Amino acid sequence: MSFKIPHYTAIRMVAALWTATIVVSCGNKLRNIDSDQLSEAPTQVVLNMDAAQTENGLMQMRLVASRMERYEKGEDESVELFPDGFNVLAYNEEGLLETQILSDRAEHSVQGKTETWSAYGNVVIINYLEGQKIMTDTLYWDRERQRIFTDCHVRLYSPQGFMQGYGLESDERARNARLLKVFDSYGIVSEDTTGTGYVDTVNFIGPRYRR
Repeated sequence: MSFKIPHYTAIRMVAALWTATIVVSCGNKLRNIDSDQLSEAPTQVVLNMDAAQTENGLMQMRLVASRMERYEKGEDESVELFPDGFNVLAYNEEGLLETQILSDRAEHSVQGKTETWSAYGNVVIINYLEGQKIMTDTLYWDRERQRIFTDCHVRLYSPQGFMQGYGLESDERARNARLLKVFDSYGIVSEDTTGTGYVDTVNFIGPRYRR
């Protein structure tokens, strides 16, 4: 993900002692991240966070969260936790809102030049320009490759139909989302001569795109 959190000089910050545990689930898999693996207290706590990234006067990205906790793990290693989740808004080249990502919890970790974003719990990805909504449990951003992906169960709703499966790969704005292990999906027929209104198949390979 290309969004970078700036230093919070213009945002109200509060220092607080906090013991945090994030439970990450995908099916039956669980991962616990305890604050004793980081430091006992966050170096920063930001409330009602609203950070924006612009270029040439146009909005590129906006991140909104009710709480952010930053933990320093070393000289060039840090973790930012969003225990109440976040709302990420991405805009296209014309400055129009294109993509929105919501989740119950989130994490941003930096190790040297490696940057990782993760979202957990009721993750929703909406591409407004495509009229597409994706729902899953866990989502990862590869910032360097500008890709999002997961190996969890995924549901994809679009004007062309419904898809579900395990695993998702896409560009970070969800313009070209691709489900991997697809099952029990259907595509909508725009000009239906049979009167059924949809095509049902367990081997449905993807939404039908308009020409």
